[in-house]
Amino acid sequence: MPKSGLIRGRVSFGAQEEYRVLLQGSGESEAEPSGALRTYGELPAVGDWVRVRLASGFCLIEEVEARRTAFIRRAAGRVYASQCVAANIDVCFVVGGLDGDFNLRRIERYLVLAWESGARPVVVLNKEDVCADVGAAVSAVRSIAGGAEVVAMSAHRSAEPLSPWLWPGATAALLGSSGAGKSTIANALTGGSLATREVRQRDSRGRHTTSASMLVELPGRAWLIDTPGMRELGLVASETSLDLGFPEIAALAAQCRFGDCRHGQEPGCAVRQALEDGRIPADRWVSYAKLQREAQHHALEADPWAQRAEKQKWKAIHKSAKRMYRERGR
Repeated sequence: MPKSGLIRGRVSFGAQEEYRVLLQGSGESEAEPSGALRTYGELPAVGDWVRVRLASGFCLIEEVEARRTAFIRRAAGRVYASQCVAANIDVCFVVGGLDGDFNLRRIERYLVLAWESGARPVVVLNKEDVCADVGAAVSAVRSIAGGAEVVAMSAHRSAEPLSPWLWPGATAALLGSSGAGKSTIANALTGGSLATREVRQRDSRGRHTTSASMLVELPGRAWLIDTPGMRELGLVASETSLDLGFPEIAALAAQCRFGDCRHGQEPGCAVRQALEDGRIPADRWVSYAKLQREAQHHALEADPWAQRAEKQKWKAIHKSAKRMYRERGR
């Protein structure tokens, strides 16, 4: 039950536990989490709806409301921890540059996380003005995009191609690696002057112009979350989201003879047959298998009991194998 005397607001900026909150009817205020929230709760992310208590010159964030959707990645580092990049979003704009940094495998990874978020994914191919064959690039992305829509544009010219997904009240998040042009797109949408920098010439990679996520209101009363470029995008996703990112493989897997088919040497494997026939490109399958292993590994890290059960399973398998080997040697 919400505490009395609290005001509802939405987090508009967050970096290193420094926050700003848009208060209903009171503008924007600097904010920080309360001690109780730091100890017992989850720290807020940009886009979160929160309940705050007004203090002298700032406000204390006492509560974070349940998130409707959230784009979450594994935080950098060896210790397992998840990081919410943007909360309560309706649309994930997965931005990729049509320059030297064009990468289908990276787009696949972003799409799996976008499906996991619960928001609607849209692939935005920016910088079409520097691409020699935009049509070929769009076709290549559509072949791996599953049910996500794909749009090509040049933010330097216009952001109008994104307008169908920016209805009044909607919240969209710009997601992608450094140098893809997210801040340029945000400037085109807001008419503002967010800092931008040229990409490196040798590889078209950016230099983290945006260092913190921020929520801004657009002229048409939609909301936009601009996020920092992510060089490391650890997967935190379910099998369902992986299937949505690779629907053709999921459909074939459903046709395998065995429900627990690992698509190796099992008889009646529809996936392996499609690989041999060339219906699934080899690089597409390698990407799927890699993301599947990563998702399973992270799921075990996040659940100590599942990790223990997995270790016990393999311990039993190894003991059984050793016993069979000894019996055969008699």
